[in-house]
Amino acid sequence: MIARSLESIIKGRLGTGKAIILMGARQVGKTTLLKRVFSNLPDVLWLNGDDRDVQELFHHSASTRLKRYFGKHTTVILDEAQRIQDIGLCLKRITDQLPEIRLVATGSSAFELANRLNEPLTGRKWEYRMYPISFGEMVEHHGLLEEKRLLRHRLVFGYYPEVVAHPESETEILKKLSDSYLYKDLLMLDQIGKPEALVRLLQALAYQIGSQVSYSELSSLTGLDAKTVEKYVGLLEQVYIVFRLGSFSRNLRSELKKSRKIYFYDNGIRNAVIANFTPVESRMDVGALWENFMISERRKFLEYQRRWPNTWFWRTKLQAEIDYLEEEGGTLNAYEFKWNSKGRTKTPHAFLNAYPDSPFHLIGPDQMESFLLP
Repeated sequence: MIARSLESIIKGRLGTGKAIILMGARQVGKTTLLKRVFSNLPDVLWLNGDDRDVQELFHHSASTRLKRYFGKHTTVILDEAQRIQDIGLCLKRITDQLPEIRLVATGSSAFELANRLNEPLTGRKWEYRMYPISFGEMVEHHGLLEEKRLLRHRLVFGYYPEVVAHPESETEILKKLSDSYLYKDLLMLDQIGKPEALVRLLQALAYQIGSQVSYSELSSLTGLDAKTVEKYVGLLEQVYIVFRLGSFSRNLRSELKKSRKIYFYDNGIRNAVIANFTPVESRMDVGALWENFMISERRKFLEYQRRWPNTWFWRTKLQAEIDYLEEEGGTLNAYEFKWNSKGRTKTPHAFLNAYPDSPFHLIGPDQMESFLLP
């Protein structure tokens, strides 16, 4: 049930002479997906970049030595490739000098892998992102009716594969993930001078999902200066824990121009950060949970559909607001997320007047499949 569409895409890219790069947070199932893709193929060599001898092999070896090490294997899969120094140059050397090798690399931290890959591997790679299991994948697994019955549960515990597979141990699994494992790459960096401040920042972000985020306010909450807060948020994005959504501004002077919201890729991780697994029926933050869930699931849906629209939220200085905007093919669509969608919701007049041709959609549990399924 993990990223079926991504599986077929990767299969279609094999043998094209380019490296395949699969990015995503730790524990989202990257290795599981690749094992499924390559389970019936011969001569596959699996290596792990967390292993010291693998790091030494790639860092110091010329292509001729690598060829001897690869032996008869025609496919080489390198997990956690971001742990290898100068990995972009290493992979470039293999694709250029050993074209018979089908090369696949995974990475759980974009700042270590993707950024250093961009220049060395320009024109030599196919790059994909993988997320925790999606709503659409679970619908494919056991049907829309069953998955919607589990919706309240998903809002609290999320979609990490181990969480979904072991419902009796969800709290323990999420605590383990949120305590350190997901930040393993971050905590190894010299740039993180105060790990305890990173935890305070995550907690502050968790309490502010669905709201505008001010770096100066986060600074006062965490004890970090505003520039360090912004840097840490960027690093958390690059290990696929959170993502930013910017504000839309085009026609009105009153529109906020440089604001942002910050969401978690997974509701379960968000709730683990603040140690709150209270059922939905007893929560005060269900509206924020619903908004985070819908926007993160839409992000997965668009990525797996290979669509890249422009996305924002919209707000004016007078507090008129729309949760989510998406522009694709010249059309601007507006979305408002309401857990209780039976209540009345009106499109803000300022938005209607400024963008009269933009359809407005109210998305509650009864409408979610139109937003998250093909």
